[in-house]
Amino acid sequence: MELKETIDLMNSDDYKERFKAEYLQVKIRYEKLRKMLVKLDAGTLDFTPKCTKALLLEQKRYMSEYIRCLEVRAEVEGVELE
Repeated sequence: MELKETIDLMNSDDYKERFKAEYLQVKIRYEKLRKMLVKLDAGTLDFTPKCTKALLLEQKRYMSEYIRCLEVRAEVEGVELE
C-alpha cells in the first residue's frame, strides 16, 4: 500500500476510518525508514543522510512504539486496522 491510497480514509467522516488511515500511514513510513536503514548498513543507500544514523534509529524506535500504541488503542476501541 502507498500513502496516496489512504487519502479517502483520512478524509472520512468516520473516526475509525481516519484512525485506520493514520495507522497505515505511520506503518508505511516506518517500513520505508526501516528499508533505508538496511541499505545504509549494507552500504547500498544511493544518498548520504544529512542527519546521524543514531537520530534515524531513534525515529524508528519512536515510530515502532507509536504503532504499538495505535494497535492497542484499536483493540480497545474495536477498530479494524487491516
